[in-house]
Amino acid sequence: MLYNLLFGLADVFTPFNLFRYLTFRTGGAVITSLVISFVFFPRLIAWLKHKQGEGQPIRADGPESHFKKKGTPPWAA
Repeated sequence: MLYNLLFGLADVFTPFNLFRYLTFRTGGAVITSLVISFVFFPRLIAWLKHKQGEGQPIRADGPESHFKKKGTPPWAA
């Protein structure tokens, strides 16, 4: 989208010619995705932990070694 907005202004401001290069646009996409991940994923993880509650339930008839795992998230077990 920035390509369409800023490339037309390349005649006025020559650094906008960088948007012609695929590698520059790819790098911009990578940086943008990293920023979005760093901003939103901590909130998402906190929400998922809150929603999960006490973690994965342990059945009472299971092995005794599993009782110490109570409260462990399922992806970390």
